[in-house]
Amino acid sequence: MLGSLLPSVTYAQTATLRGFISDQSNGEALPGANVYLRDASGDLFGAAADNDGFFAVGRLVPGTYVVVVSFVGFVSHADTLQFARDEVHSYNVALVPDTEQLGEIVVDAARTAGAARVLAGLQTVLPAEIDRIPSVDIAGDLASYLTLLPGVVTIGDQGGQFFIRGGEPWQNLVLLDGVLLYQPFHILGFFSAFPSDILNSVDIYAGGFGARYGGRISSVIDVTTRHGNKRRFAGAITASPFIIGMRLEGPLDESGKHSFLMSIRHSIIEQGATHLIKRPVPFQFDDFFFKLHSSFTRDSRLSITLLRTYDRGRIGEDVGETPLAEVRWRNQMAGLRYLVLPGSVPVLAEFKIGYSLLTSELGPDATPIRSARTSRVNTSADLTFYGGLVDIKWGLFARTLNLTSELGGLFQNFAFDQEWVTEVGIYAEPEFKPMPGLSLAPSVRIHSFPSKRETYIEPRIRASYEVGPQRFSGAMGLYHQEIIGVSDRRDATSVFTAWAAVPKLSGVPGAVHLILGYNYRISRGLDVAVEGFRKWYSNLFIAEWTAFPRLTTRIQPADGDVVGMDIRLEYQTPKFYGQINYGLSSVKYDAKQESLELWFGTAKFRFRPAHDRRHQVNILASMKVKKFDLTARWQFGSGLPYNRALGFDGFVLMDTAINVFGEPGDRRVIYERPFNGILPTYHRLDLSVERKFEAGGAKITLQGSILNAYDRSNIFYLDVFTLQRADQLPFIPSFGIKIEVN
Repeated sequence: MLGSLLPSVTYAQTATLRGFISDQSNGEALPGANVYLRDASGDLFGAAADNDGFFAVGRLVPGTYVVVVSFVGFVSHADTLQFARDEVHSYNVALVPDTEQLGEIVVDAARTAGAARVLAGLQTVLPAEIDRIPSVDIAGDLASYLTLLPGVVTIGDQGGQFFIRGGEPWQNLVLLDGVLLYQPFHILGFFSAFPSDILNSVDIYAGGFGARYGGRISSVIDVTTRHGNKRRFAGAITASPFIIGMRLEGPLDESGKHSFLMSIRHSIIEQGATHLIKRPVPFQFDDFFFKLHSSFTRDSRLSITLLRTYDRGRIGEDVGETPLAEVRWRNQMAGLRYLVLPGSVPVLAEFKIGYSLLTSELGPDATPIRSARTSRVNTSADLTFYGGLVDIKWGLFARTLNLTSELGGLFQNFAFDQEWVTEVGIYAEPEFKPMPGLSLAPSVRIHSFPSKRETYIEPRIRASYEVGPQRFSGAMGLYHQEIIGVSDRRDATSVFTAWAAVPKLSGVPGAVHLILGYNYRISRGLDVAVEGFRKWYSNLFIAEWTAFPRLTTRIQPADGDVVGMDIRLEYQTPKFYGQINYGLSSVKYDAKQESLELWFGTAKFRFRPAHDRRHQVNILASMKVKKFDLTARWQFGSGLPYNRALGFDGFVLMDTAINVFGEPGDRRVIYERPFNGILPTYHRLDLSVERKFEAGGAKITLQGSILNAYDRSNIFYLDVFTLQRADQLPFIPSFGIKIEVN
């Protein structure tokens, strides 16, 4: 049956080598490991392992080959293999760690990861990179790393909202082991559902992603987790004034084929950190992660992933007349993933089933002002054919979504209670390698919504050419998003988002991406990268421009235009790491509401949205001094736009006989043009120091950190009624301990 699904590509007369590469000490996959084959004439053939440790080398002429498998920090494995005509040979390798190479791992790993190895909007992030970032917790977290990237904007350090190269949070596709998560970032901006302890790697597409991803129009954050230790039990306990956590992993039996990985974290901010900051920090959050992984046979892998998160809190400060409402959200996710290598064809088949649920509430527990519930069941099949000069990825999917909301009249022209939506689609993504160093990956995605009788065809292309120390890359594509997040971006403290299908008779949000990039390795350990990008958005849904902030509004259409560039410089040695990046960006929206004629005398109005940060600078430096790890990070961001108020008046609806002397009416704000004011610049210095040692068979790490070291008063927002400012978090000293047992 599987053979009938394969593309009709001729691979007779040649052989294929395929398999999985793992760490012999714990059974974990080794993404990025290299496989080289040398034939009798000295010609080389090769491939790199993917996130599952899988590799495939096709179009091998029958004969004898020397096979070398290598990875930084491990002893290389060499063997001699004989290939017959049409043979598909499975070959799994477990590499042994090499303690003598450990000091060189960081430098050499930069060839496949690192800030300056960005490839047409794609950056692969490893856990060790995340752990470098100074944080209030001793364990690293993906959320802290994202704020280091040029082109990534946050409105403040609260709310867990990330704007990537001009896109809004609801336009980001976040996946955990292939399963969608709607709101995985915690209410305090330093944390997410992705602690570094559970991560294998993270692929971040700031744009230009291929056809296997869809349903979003801005970016992709594809998170892959570790499998868990298959050789022995291991664990860790972490504690800081902000959060406590525990990780446990180990084998399920003595076969070395089955493992589990579990992580639990719970915030203690109100009990601990509040006393350090000297001001209320009314946040609570926790997350629970569990994964089972099994290698049933040498040619198959099965994993089950579970996740639950909870967030509660009030964002901002009580500086205005409108009390801050409490917001709460919960994520639940379950996913099953099965990889199999069919015995007679050079194909990797991947089957996935996933379930995602997000529930959100705003207001008191018993009587919330607004609530929303979004669930999705997804099934998919993805196949990759390895043909040597061309690898063909293709797949199909089917989804069912249930969207339920009660918005309390927030959006007057966007009323919905419950809706069922179905999605089906197919994609094809071949990758051509016509010559050494050149990769061309044109792709197409056909995404259909039978319940709405809509179908979208989305052509895309990614390309790169590497010659010596230089690499040129580019990407372009068409994207649509039928399921949208509805929120009120006029208010910086508003993070409540309801998910809905695009209303009938409305245009579907779409985008066109264009990326051009250049990388250059100046010397060993020193890299520079430059990328330019453009995004054209159409049919966006934004809050209508009215004088009723935080109360009620309408949804209006808008188009968007984003243009910018990133410059990254990265240097690393065994004892020092340094990174400087600069982001330049311009985001413009064209609002098209009917009432604009009354406000400004035009049917279309161009403005800068609240996340349009023109300039960003990030500097990160980390070094070893004797037995201590010292890290410093400095951030700078130009001021964000905000709505500048000129005055206030009152409004009384005269629909009946009303005593205007006794009726107070509604307070309204008299504004300048939308987002016409600019907040002060943002900058912050974070510091940390770590010391590691062993005691009683356990590895102990002690950390001291300071966030906002010179206590900069960075503004969060201005209250539109009182014009009082609310600031982001002040000077924060913190400390932490981590105890690991392996």
